[in-house]
Amino acid sequence: MLANTRTGSGPPLILLHGIGLDRATWDPVVPILAREREVIAVDLPGFGESQALDATPDVAALAAAVEGLGIERPHVAGNSLGGGIALELGRRGSAASVCAISPIGFAAGREGVYARAMLRTIHATATALDSRAELAYGGPARRTALAALVMARPWQVPAPAAAHMNHTTARAPGWDATLPAVTDWEPAMPACPTTIAWGDRDRLLIASRQSPRARRRLPDARHVTLRGCGHVPMWDDPEQVARVILDAGCKNGA
Repeated sequence: MLANTRTGSGPPLILLHGIGLDRATWDPVVPILAREREVIAVDLPGFGESQALDATPDVAALAAAVEGLGIERPHVAGNSLGGGIALELGRRGSAASVCAISPIGFAAGREGVYARAMLRTIHATATALDSRAELAYGGPARRTALAALVMARPWQVPAPAAAHMNHTTARAPGWDATLPAVTDWEPAMPACPTTIAWGDRDRLLIASRQSPRARRRLPDARHVTLRGCGHVPMWDDPEQVARVILDAGCKNGA
């Protein structure tokens, strides 16, 4: 069973984080979502408090692990790797609706090489800072310098939350196995109402290239832009992120 936290009431909504993070990355938006949904924030296999998979942790295997929660056709929202898993759950008919935020699967050519290199740099930096993360992320200027690749407004992240993200990335037993398994995955159109949202300041999965590509490849999805947001936008603008997720579910009549 995947580690998870549940709160709120209403139609179930599963939240899936990106590689190296855990369910706490959704903390800014959970209280907003919980006004209208039963929110289930999940630690993916090999991250946070969830054990790694015995099998290769590709997107299909990770989606199967989420299905193992036994929640019948929930709404699903995911960021980055979690966005790819959300799209896969939709394709498999396991989701009532999907909201994929800056999802994997739309990189082409050197973009994939760049993303892998940047992720390896993030992991190496987190590992180097692990023993002194509270100090490293103690001031807003330092948080901005360290997290500007993945957030548009990293100074808004409280120091304890930023340090927690660093620890989670540095200590994730699933990091090495998961990274190569997900970077070559390609999505297909889900069999449910689907929203794809991209932070216009995403510098990791570059919004100016990958968002238009997503529109071409999945033209039946609803495509929106998160203004003033980076790759991991939950601390950048919690209200905007929550509204996009809730609107995705409302399109299904929930």
